[in-house]
Amino acid sequence: MRAEFGKLLKQIRKNQPSVDVELVRKAYRVANEAHAGQRRLSGDPYILHTIEVAHILAQIRLDTTTIAAALLHDVLEDTPMTYEELRIQFGPEIANLVDGVTKIGALSFPAEAASREEKQAVNLRKMLVATAQDVRVVLIKLADRLHNLRTIEYLPHEKIQRICRETLDLYAPLAHRLGIASWKWELEDHAFHYTNPDDYKRLAALVAMKRREREAWLKETCKFLEERLAEAEVPARVIGRPKHLYSIHQKMVNDGKEFDHVNDVLAVRIITQTVGGCYNALGVVHHLWPPVPGRFKDYIAMPKTNLYQSIHTTVMRENGRPLEVQIRTEDMDWTAREGIAAHWLYKEGRKRADAKLDSQLRWLRQMYEWLQDAHAPGELVDSVMRDVEESDIYVFTPKGEVKELPKGATPLDFAYMVHSQIGHTCIGARVNERMVPLRYNLQTGDVVEILTSKSQTPHLDWLDIVVTGKARTRIRQRLREMGELEPLDSQIRRHTVDQITEPRRRVSHDLDDATKEKMLRIEGGKGIAVSFAKCCNPAPYLPIIGYITKGAGITIHLVDCRNFANSKRDPERMVAASWSGDPSLRVDIRVVTARRPNMLADITNAIRPMNVSITQAQYLPGEDGKSVLECTFEAPDRHTVDSIQRTLRTVSGVYDVEVLPAHEPAKADRRAAQRSARKAPGGKGLADKATRRRAANRKSAAKT
Repeated sequence: MRAEFGKLLKQIRKNQPSVDVELVRKAYRVANEAHAGQRRLSGDPYILHTIEVAHILAQIRLDTTTIAAALLHDVLEDTPMTYEELRIQFGPEIANLVDGVTKIGALSFPAEAASREEKQAVNLRKMLVATAQDVRVVLIKLADRLHNLRTIEYLPHEKIQRICRETLDLYAPLAHRLGIASWKWELEDHAFHYTNPDDYKRLAALVAMKRREREAWLKETCKFLEERLAEAEVPARVIGRPKHLYSIHQKMVNDGKEFDHVNDVLAVRIITQTVGGCYNALGVVHHLWPPVPGRFKDYIAMPKTNLYQSIHTTVMRENGRPLEVQIRTEDMDWTAREGIAAHWLYKEGRKRADAKLDSQLRWLRQMYEWLQDAHAPGELVDSVMRDVEESDIYVFTPKGEVKELPKGATPLDFAYMVHSQIGHTCIGARVNERMVPLRYNLQTGDVVEILTSKSQTPHLDWLDIVVTGKARTRIRQRLREMGELEPLDSQIRRHTVDQITEPRRRVSHDLDDATKEKMLRIEGGKGIAVSFAKCCNPAPYLPIIGYITKGAGITIHLVDCRNFANSKRDPERMVAASWSGDPSLRVDIRVVTARRPNMLADITNAIRPMNVSITQAQYLPGEDGKSVLECTFEAPDRHTVDSIQRTLRTVSGVYDVEVLPAHEPAKADRRAAQRSARKAPGGKGLADKATRRRAANRKSAAKT
């Protein structure tokens, strides 16, 4: 084992030539003695595992305290050594690190945690409880998992499957969130190898088959780029960037592409000396080859939360092959490889605090707070995984400040990210100077303005709108303060999940008319004076209708207002009205398509940016190789419906798009609608007519 330990010391001295390694030597001696006679299933002495874990941490330049704790990380679990003995020999810092790693492994699943989701939730709790103590505990645990995967073939099949699924669900995303790209890639590739061996072998064969051709092409490209950069006086080095098998597999699955059509299998990285050099290099690249639209991202101007910075662009080479180019400085490259470790506060000799690291540590400890407020295992997993997985939604405040949010985030998530009080008092949102529903899915580049009212308070159904852990926790805390949720019991909070009663949704009736008018949306009523009927006092989130009066413009009533229903009214003066954040149009649409792979995925991807909610869908076989998609969706206005029609017609394989006769408003009072239908001539047979209409539509679609 001395040779392996010697490599560890060599790595430490390479990173920090002047560091004192006596603490590491002492940790090795104690660990070697404690694990004497123990062997792994592979037959190797157990101490070799702890040396390799320490070496993984040394490769990302962690401090000697963490490396010593890594050498000792299993002594409390697998040897007779006690915490007190460890504390006496190495002090409380190392003893606490080892104890933290031990506790992650010692916590077991409760008997009732039978589902995968519940087990994931338990694992998340383990990791985040450890993080609340010291983030280095998680770094040691990640390194431990990485080495275990390197030697996992000696374990039973069922255990291999469990460990690999857990790795893809939790450990790899957490490594990404900590910014340690090299760990993330290796964790994913090892887990992919064992969870999906057939796809792994097929993809590995495809990569190997074209390796020589690809490597020669990349070598030629790197040399050509270096020469052009030198001519432009941009000091830089250019390297080919390997694409890992799991990331290629994910691209193929998510985008429905074959191997040859995955854009960034071929990629290069330009590493410059300065930030200015990055943008000069970008100019050289775009002068040489045309950029592919929609494939440019500037993570230097808008860094990721995990500290990552780089410029990404994809260009089209003269041979018609796309090439992904990443451009960053040497420091950015270091951070991309080592993540949080590149900014580590505990490194010997560092006196000055690091703002980027402080931000990361705040996020990690905030996660611990969020898990205590989880409603159910599924919700905990969903919230936390959204935050640990890659986030690439970047939106702006009206003052131009950049905010990073996970995919699927809403204006309500944005409001709580800005400040809890902004979230609590949110009554609506403008995105790009246009009112949008609170359920609107924010897109990169959106400018978001939150409308607030002092009289507004959170609603229970806001929990269904937000996706971030922070927003969900803040909403729950406020609802408890208001007495609308049961308080958390401290003992239950540590070990299980609260059962939360769901009171009836409250509506803010005390908003002033000016505030309500900001939230109002009237079809064709722009610029007309608006007043709110005193007889029913319309409030946000309740179904409403507008009536054009002779002198006061448009008066807004509740749909089921008795005074309005009993008055003499002209149907031609009634106008559709709704609240922003409350989609009112419910639309049936019929799409006739070719039968081909990924047809449905292409359709949903095409309309995803339009923020419509598909509430019902049916995919039917037709004649002559055609298929028919019938779906119902909620849209904010007719303009969006028209845009959806135009967009769907551009999807390859779509023959025809037809909007079917209008639905009742999605949020209308169902009982009132039923009463109206019964009173109308022939109302009794309306449902039967609707059924016959859909049957006729399906029949005509089959003939299309």
